[in-house]
Amino acid sequence: MLKLMVIRREMISLGDPEKAAHAQGFFKTGKGQYGEGDRFHGIRVPVTRKMAKRCRELSLKQTTSLLHSPFHEERLLALFILVWQFSKGDENLQRAIFDLYLANTKYINNWDLVDSSAHLIVGPWLQDRPRGILHKLAFSDTLWERRIAMMSTFHFIRQGEFDDALLIAHTLLNDDHDLIHKAVGWMLREIGNRQRAVEESFLQMHYRQMPRTMLRYAIEKFPEPLRQQYLKGTIL
Repeated sequence: MLKLMVIRREMISLGDPEKAAHAQGFFKTGKGQYGEGDRFHGIRVPVTRKMAKRCRELSLKQTTSLLHSPFHEERLLALFILVWQFSKGDENLQRAIFDLYLANTKYINNWDLVDSSAHLIVGPWLQDRPRGILHKLAFSDTLWERRIAMMSTFHFIRQGEFDDALLIAHTLLNDDHDLIHKAVGWMLREIGNRQRAVEESFLQMHYRQMPRTMLRYAIEKFPEPLRQQYLKGTIL
């Protein structure tokens, strides 16, 4: 098993300053932006995924240390490891990973980190359990906890269960952040990919108050004439 110090040294060696500079712009790390202060080695995601395969046996303590890293790719590596361990673990390990995840949401602090993990850890754990924590997170003052709430429902959507996704989408209709608009629209689109009538029922009640980005994401796969009706507000 790789030691934490060895992993960090390897990630430094894999880094590319040019890619790191690009990532800092792409993930909005400037002052006042959603990723303010985040740091990057400059490692592509497929390389990080490949590395995660060699680090799957890392202890939860060591993985948590990675998750607390100031470097984005190290936090992503930790989440890839946790996702794999959760998928293979027994109930006790899964509970420990779920608890660890929710106790460390301040480190799951960009959209790719949330989207790589929430529906693969939080959603599955809550499959046959009360889901009140998701609705609590949807009211959080923290952007990333609200996105975790919405993205966790992707697991349920894949099982053909839409109620929690629709309730959280309703909670977040008036959210003021573009990254929440995108997440809600995306999950509504995923519902529509499975049952168009369910998505349209929601849209017909709410599309006039939805932020434009949310609506555009939600109707992206609709036939063009229908898309235009929604965009022009002419749906009866």
